[in-house]
Amino acid sequence: MHPNPIFHTADPQANIDFARERGFGVMAVADDNGTPLLSHVPFLLAKDGTSADLHLVRSNPITRITKVPRSVRIAVSGPDGYVSPDWYGLEDQVPTWNYVAVHLTGTLEMRPRDELRDLLDRESAFFERRLLPKTPWRADKMDGETLDRMMRMIVPFRMRVDAVDGTWKLNQNKPDSARLDAAQQMEAFGIGAETTLLAALMRGADGQG
Repeated sequence: MHPNPIFHTADPQANIDFARERGFGVMAVADDNGTPLLSHVPFLLAKDGTSADLHLVRSNPITRITKVPRSVRIAVSGPDGYVSPDWYGLEDQVPTWNYVAVHLTGTLEMRPRDELRDLLDRESAFFERRLLPKTPWRADKMDGETLDRMMRMIVPFRMRVDAVDGTWKLNQNKPDSARLDAAQQMEAFGIGAETTLLAALMRGADGQG
């Protein structure tokens, strides 16, 4: 998280909604020796941001050390991009990188195996909804034996979320005219939907996150 408080003024619910909609992040856990373990995970964040449900492959090192609850953090990244100092129309500027990121911090615990099928159904329903009008995929389309074999390879987890913090670094520390000029240049020089979205967020940033 960037230390400048001007980048941390987003409404708490905005951070939760952002992380919930993204539904994917990098989970960090320290093992008993203090070695950091990372895993890229899809998750379902509760609407109030107090818990996140997810699953891990049984062979994942994080699964192996989480027989008891563990402190974890999930970093959820949004659009990001390089900002050239030439884009501000100001003297004596330096390059920077704009981005949006939300961190979920809390405790991860393994859940009973009988909760796994419900979790998988909720996960697929949440993400398949984005593909409408495609007919949503459902687990019952699979052969039962194949599904059972797959489910034996994964483990359900729940993260109790104790803190949510977001960085929306969108040039709020620059004059409005410089920020808007940078957004225009970001869109002109960028490639693809990510930089277009980042430019839109920069235009909407008015110092309130």
